[in-house]
Amino acid sequence: MADFTDLIARVVSPSMSREEREQVYTVVRQAVQRLQDRESLAGDDPRILLQRHLIEETIRDVEFDIVRFLTLRKIEQARAAQNAEYEAQFVKKR
Repeated sequence: MADFTDLIARVVSPSMSREEREQVYTVVRQAVQRLQDRESLAGDDPRILLQRHLIEETIRDVEFDIVRFLTLRKIEQARAAQNAEYEAQFVKKR
């Protein structure tokens, strides 16, 4: 599954909207469904259920990483703005 996680992480990016990322996830789910259909396993087969669970878990992990990246970027931007404001107020007065 590490290869699969890497593949999804390469396809989506933080610059994409949530809707765009969801479209990618939908394509991934459909592709996995087609592969499972080729195997002709019953819908309640434990292997299929595990694969579906792992797909959803991977998508959740990728979304978590994106949210963490975006949050850290916002924090850095806020810190830069705060530093600039501090310098404008106090450093020039010296």
